[in-house]
Amino acid sequence: MTTTTRPVIGVELPQAFDVRWSRLPGITVSGRYITIDPAQYFFRFDSASWLVCDWELVRDQLLGTEETSDTALEQTALEFIRTHGRTTADATEVLAIAFEVYSYLFRDELLPVGGLEQIGPGELRMLREAATLMALNKVEPDGTISNVGPCWFFPAATSVVFDLDGATGGMIDEVYHSTWFNESRRVESIKAHTALGGRLVHGCQSVPDQSGGACLPYGASVETFRTDLRSFRDAWLAAVYACRISAPTEN
Repeated sequence: MTTTTRPVIGVELPQAFDVRWSRLPGITVSGRYITIDPAQYFFRFDSASWLVCDWELVRDQLLGTEETSDTALEQTALEFIRTHGRTTADATEVLAIAFEVYSYLFRDELLPVGGLEQIGPGELRMLREAATLMALNKVEPDGTISNVGPCWFFPAATSVVFDLDGATGGMIDEVYHSTWFNESRRVESIKAHTALGGRLVHGCQSVPDQSGGACLPYGASVETFRTDLRSFRDAWLAAVYACRISAPTEN
C-alpha cells in the first residue's frame, strides 16, 4: 500500500447512499453524507488531483452534440476536455461531479431495457453509487495507475456492500462497462465521461475477470495500464472480498 497521510474526504450528495458501504475500510455513510479516510480506504493513493469539466457545461453544451462524417464523437469529447478541462485537488468536487455523471447514465427513466430485465431501480442505484466512488481512482496520461480504491474491483465491492452473488455482481459490472450493450448509451457515456476528464476503459481483455476499469485520459497507454493492473489485481481483489459479511454464493 502506497497511501500517504491525506485529509479525510467528506461530501454531501443529493441522495443518500446505502449505509452498507461502511463495510469497506475507511468509508462511513450517514444518509447523504459520506466520509472517506484515504489512509484506510485506498490501496494506492499517489495523486490527489483529478482532471474534470464542470457538469453543467457538459450537460448544456455537449450532451446534445451529434457525431458527423467530419468529426468523430471521441474527437469532439477530447476537444471539449482540452477547452474546458481543469485540474482539481478537491476530492469532494470529483465525487459531486461523478454523482451527476452516473445519475444521468443510470437514470431510472431508461428502464425497462429489453434483454436486461434483471436490471431495475435497485440495480441502477447500485451502479450510481459504486461508479461515483470509482471516480476517485486515477490513471495517469502515460497509463500508470496512481489511485486504486476497493471499487476498482466493481463486482467484488458491490458483492460486499449489497450481498450479491457472483452472477448478479458480474451482470451489474457488465452493464457498467458495456454501457448497456447499446450504441445510444455508449454515445451518452462518451459525452458524460468528459466531465471526469476521459473515457471509460475496461481492464479485462478476452473475458470479464474482475480486473475492473477506470476513466482514462485520452491517449493514455492501455498496455501500461494493463501491465500495472496485473501487478496488484490478485492481492487487492482478495482484500476486498475479505470484507464480505456473508459467505459468497456462486452460480
